[in-house]
Amino acid sequence: MVCQSCGAAIADEVRFCPKCGAQVTPAQMAYTSYPSPPPPMAPPIYTPLPRVQRNLQPLGILWCVFGLYRVVAGLFGMFFFRAVTMRRFGGTDWPFGHDGGPFGPPWMSAMLPFIAIVAVVSAALALLVGYSLLTRKPWGRTLAIIVSILSLLKFPIGTALGAYTLWVLAPAASGAEYEAIADHS
Repeated sequence: MVCQSCGAAIADEVRFCPKCGAQVTPAQMAYTSYPSPPPPMAPPIYTPLPRVQRNLQPLGILWCVFGLYRVVAGLFGMFFFRAVTMRRFGGTDWPFGHDGGPFGPPWMSAMLPFIAIVAVVSAALALLVGYSLLTRKPWGRTLAIIVSILSLLKFPIGTALGAYTLWVLAPAASGAEYEAIADHS
């Protein structure tokens, strides 16, 4: 062992240097180095989902709800029209239903099937769009764009849903993104 003050050689069991009198401490054990800790992990970078992936499920659910709304509205419309034309809201001076049988004038009897057909077709299309978007059918985007253009005329709910659908699915980049996530099985 060596004295750290004067550099003289010292025996291992001596506690004071015989040459300078400095206190000698036994040689310290060499500490083994521990592996350096890994660098702190950076928080994951938030990358939002692309527009189509982010909006496809809410859009499909909204189309299904809109389809059910169209069924209820069609049934209510047919009930109301039938009640009006069969004098359920008025007495003998009711303006509808004087000639042409229980449905009033002949042009009114043709309205009930027309209302029923429009209600059924529009509800079926809306439900089909919702189903195709939720199951990511390859033809779902095209059908959704066509039906959303038609639903723009159904103010205010159809207009809002049609505009939202066109905003999500109409751009060309959305077409490529939808094609990438479409279920081709």
